[in-house]
Amino acid sequence: MTDFTELVDLASERLGGEVLWATDEFFGPKENLLKAAAPVFIPDKYTDAGKWMDGWETRRHRAPDHDWCQIRLGAPGIVRGIVVDTAHFTGNFPEKCSLEASADQQEWTELLAPSGLRGAAQNCFAIHDPFRYTHLRFHIYPDGGVARLRVHGELIPERLDDFINLAAMENGGRVIEASDMFFGSRHNLICPGRSTGMHDGWETRRRRGPGHDWAILELAAHGEIRRVEVDTFHFKGNFPESCSLETEAGQEILPRTRLQAHTGHVFESELKPASASRVRFCIYPDGGVSRLRIFGIPTELGRAAHAVRLWNSLTPAEARNRFLGCCGSRSWANAMTAARPFASMEAIFEAGVRIWRGLAREDWLEAFAAHSRIGERTSDELAASEQSGTNSASSAVLGELARLNRDSEAKFGYIYIVCATGKSADQMLALLRSRLANDPQEELGIAAEEQLRITQLRLQKTGSSR
Repeated sequence: MTDFTELVDLASERLGGEVLWATDEFFGPKENLLKAAAPVFIPDKYTDAGKWMDGWETRRHRAPDHDWCQIRLGAPGIVRGIVVDTAHFTGNFPEKCSLEASADQQEWTELLAPSGLRGAAQNCFAIHDPFRYTHLRFHIYPDGGVARLRVHGELIPERLDDFINLAAMENGGRVIEASDMFFGSRHNLICPGRSTGMHDGWETRRRRGPGHDWAILELAAHGEIRRVEVDTFHFKGNFPESCSLETEAGQEILPRTRLQAHTGHVFESELKPASASRVRFCIYPDGGVSRLRIFGIPTELGRAAHAVRLWNSLTPAEARNRFLGCCGSRSWANAMTAARPFASMEAIFEAGVRIWRGLAREDWLEAFAAHSRIGERTSDELAASEQSGTNSASSAVLGELARLNRDSEAKFGYIYIVCATGKSADQMLALLRSRLANDPQEELGIAAEEQLRITQLRLQKTGSSR
């Protein structure tokens, strides 16, 4: 196996992955493809269709075509490699397979060209593509059976809520290292939901010398840690005597604390104030833990890092559309898309300013035209939020805004552009009155700077998903 298999399985049914559709599933249902459990073989088990197989298996093809299925990933992310497991398929496995990916189910990108498969084997293929996807098309040539498909990659969630499980796999958390995993994988610690048994937890061998076992977690985002949950469910004679938690730098978060068998432990008042992006979870001296949850609030540093990662990983088409949502100039959106990857949010802001100020007047006017008029009802949720200061305005103020909006548009050739965030209707009306006295060139410059403020706020909101 290769290094990418240590990354999360983005297609896992445990994360919500699903095979949406398949050309055929005569011998084995498509749902088998994403099962978490390893495939099994039962020699004497048959069905009305024929020999029972623990996998997706299609009937034999007599026409010059092939079978394929469409998969919705359990979580969006960058695919780093796949494992096509043909376990127990010896004379009925496909000759080749290929893989396509999409972020919108309209534009599809080939991640893996048709590649040869071996029977009864874990066929590993590294993928070299930097973009974040949500759906896959898995092709087999021409037909046959595949036991399991594992799609390993870097999980990049759409948003970070205000209070989240920073360790959770579904939020982008990872267990990057552990002292031992003799009986159970370290990755089980952060799987969704409650564990189903000892096999579904992290368990180390019996320690015969000094020391203790540990696991290092990379959190979904740098965050302030507020609550820790340690589950020892199903571990009754083999649970750790105690546990502790500290930052990567060694700052204590949870002092060494006793644990009980087959119990869900919740720690809040016991925690010391701490912010971290990586933590070390220690168990004394050894044993099994089914789940570890670390709840907290993503910091501004964590949100910014997530935003940059999200912007950089969007497909070109998706990035262009989201940039257009921040600024309606196609030239600006195209240039921002081409300027990726960005090193920081500051770099995104700087590129946005540089590109905006280098555009032609026609590009500025195109951006202005994408806005709704101040005070008018709009179905655009982002614009409605920005203009929320008009919600409590009187009908007289709204009427005056509408009248002066028309005067401004007649004089300058475009609608009144103002960064409405944090402004009341009265404030925006006063600004509009004063700006009607400007000459066209002066007003164009002011409107361009207001558009820039709007763009920067939207970049921050869209990227941080807050």
